[in-house]
Amino acid sequence: MKFLDLLSEVKHATKNQKQNELWDVEGILHNQIFKFDLRPLKNSAKGGTFRTKAEKIVYDLKDQYIVVDVEELHTYLKHDNKKVVHLEELLKDLEWNIIIQKD
Repeated sequence: MKFLDLLSEVKHATKNQKQNELWDVEGILHNQIFKFDLRPLKNSAKGGTFRTKAEKIVYDLKDQYIVVDVEELHTYLKHDNKKVVHLEELLKDLEWNIIIQKD
């Protein structure tokens, strides 16, 4: 199952939106429309920026997708003055996240 299969009314970002707004796809998940950052993990890490217009970041793991709220993540990083966090830490410390098991 691909993450896009979980969304309805999917709209892909233009090249300009990907480069300047830093999101990949917009769609409805759980009856709400969001812009998602779908960039893959590199060396078990996912880079980010406070300039993103994405509302959710998607971590594509072997058996599941983990969706994290960007605004809450940014607040967490700024509050704790962190530049690097582990996904397990985010799942424990952030209130808004969704774990979707892959089939």
